[in-house]
Amino acid sequence: MRAAVLYGLFFLSLILILVNCHTEDKNPYLNVKPGNAEYVGMQTCATCHAEIYRSFIQTGMGQSWGLANKAKSAADYSPSKALVYDSIKDFYYKPYWDGDSLCILEFRLEGKDTVHKRMEKVSYIVGSGQHTNSHIININGYLHQAPITFYTQKGTWDLAPGFEKGMNSRFDRKIELECITCHNGYPDFVEGSLNKYKTVKLGIDCERCHGPGSVHVAAKQDGEIIDTSKASDYTIVNPRKLSIEQQNNLCQRCHLQGIAVLHDGKNFFDYLPSDELHKTVNVFMPTYSGEEKNMIMASHVERMKMSRCFVNSGKMSCINCHNPHISVKFTPQEQYINACKNCHGQTSQCKEKIESRNLKNDNCIECHMPKNGSIDIPHVAVTDHFIRRRPQVENKKEIVRFLGMKCYNNDDVDDRTMARGFLEFYERYEPSKLLIDSAFSYLKKADIDIDENADNDVIRAYFLLENYPKIVSLTAKLKAAEVKDAWTCYRIGEALLNEKNTKRSIEFLQRAVSLKPYSLDFQNKLGSAYLDANNLALAKKTFQFIVNENPKYTSANSNLGYIAMQENNLPLAKMFLQKAVMLNPDHVQTLINLAVVYHQTGADILIKPLLFHALKLDPSNAQVKAMLGDLK
Repeated sequence: MRAAVLYGLFFLSLILILVNCHTEDKNPYLNVKPGNAEYVGMQTCATCHAEIYRSFIQTGMGQSWGLANKAKSAADYSPSKALVYDSIKDFYYKPYWDGDSLCILEFRLEGKDTVHKRMEKVSYIVGSGQHTNSHIININGYLHQAPITFYTQKGTWDLAPGFEKGMNSRFDRKIELECITCHNGYPDFVEGSLNKYKTVKLGIDCERCHGPGSVHVAAKQDGEIIDTSKASDYTIVNPRKLSIEQQNNLCQRCHLQGIAVLHDGKNFFDYLPSDELHKTVNVFMPTYSGEEKNMIMASHVERMKMSRCFVNSGKMSCINCHNPHISVKFTPQEQYINACKNCHGQTSQCKEKIESRNLKNDNCIECHMPKNGSIDIPHVAVTDHFIRRRPQVENKKEIVRFLGMKCYNNDDVDDRTMARGFLEFYERYEPSKLLIDSAFSYLKKADIDIDENADNDVIRAYFLLENYPKIVSLTAKLKAAEVKDAWTCYRIGEALLNEKNTKRSIEFLQRAVSLKPYSLDFQNKLGSAYLDANNLALAKKTFQFIVNENPKYTSANSNLGYIAMQENNLPLAKMFLQKAVMLNPDHVQTLINLAVVYHQTGADILIKPLLFHALKLDPSNAQVKAMLGDLK
């Protein structure tokens, strides 16, 4: 018996050893092992790799993000060009230079009178200028995108992508980690926020593709020099030494634009070169009708993977054709043509007549990878990486329909992650109930009871549907302290507030704020709950925190004006409400409150324009009609 037990223990130990050997991290690169290395910055790399550095900073990646100065801007500021009108929201935008400061003036006209003005200074310009320049506003570290972009190829200013068709969020679109970690080097992010940063880099840097550099730098300073023509230097990742899949994983972290669904506990800093991307994030691409013709701008990897060249060769990656250290502007066409010939042979297999080929300078790329417009970015045409014998380009008149979702970096996606992909697509791009139905279907496949389970994803789905009673029902026995996800707390809190359960709403919103104290939207909703509970002291403290963090947070200014009215501090109320109207002239209740303050301070002459504009925005508003009746 004892021998049998000892044999069993020995056998179990052997299994554990074998399992540990099998699961041991086999990645040989020392600088990407957890806790092993730190980022040193591109200037440190430049001390040894000066020539590569000088070349790289001229690339689209090196020029992806910079300070807003005249040298960085590619835009045309002539009076005939530098003006954008949003006909739906009725705002004009004029970019101009005030000395060395780039400014954007938002204004509105009634006849020849200017009835609204707001000016913002631009802190950063995003984009190399090859296709676009977009513009970033920095308010005390909180980054937002400005509503206009310069489209270099057509030499025109227009609304920024996603701001068209009535979706103009003006100066309120947050620059969150998903955005900045593809358009720039990794920033110094303020934990507990959505879009606040202590510092940001100026351009994608060396370590985004090679990994943190401290191990490599220390080795070189210690005299450990390796002849890389004979052996690999494992102190730093060399993408050319990676497998084809690892190379494409590295590129598609940013060149596969779609719906990025992070795994629980992961963030956009976690993926490192040589990792398997799907262990951090799964990227879903929406599929559309006419997919051969219609493409999303930053979908290079997706389009390449649709090509027979990729499917049949099994050895195709981005760096077969591109040298990431050299700008495409300075790359000779022969490099791309030779990449084709490396597979198809020096003797061309092209069956096109020589006369037709000569019209294209016998250039494979111009025939088989022509420039194509994108369905998400206007005024831009980029090389379509879907390599075809007879390419078809985008048809502007064709109605493009959403067909489904496909994950391009993982062939074995679990059901919950699929559900999250549909929820994310609904929230960000296309609010169709069919997408929520698809999410529910996948959640059911994951054995989640959508009618009884207070699951984070179930709550999110019902929140997007604005089915607040269902959320209240699902969470009736749930305690706020038990919820570890800030967004789930926020959604539950807002649902409870909408259902007039203010006391319980405050508990969940307080929990959301404790988890993300610098999410000003969370703070603002908590302040609104305090107001609903008639707790002016806590409401005032909350809204004051917001304006201390971001003085241009509109609703916090408006609410502080309302609180000052309740405290009969009319000068303070007037100051906050006037600022709120300057920030957003189209908020009806703020216009009404300011009209009341003008009446109480004897400035009746200023009331009518406010009320007429409020009535234009909300023709059925009984309070505005009554106030206008009293004036008559």
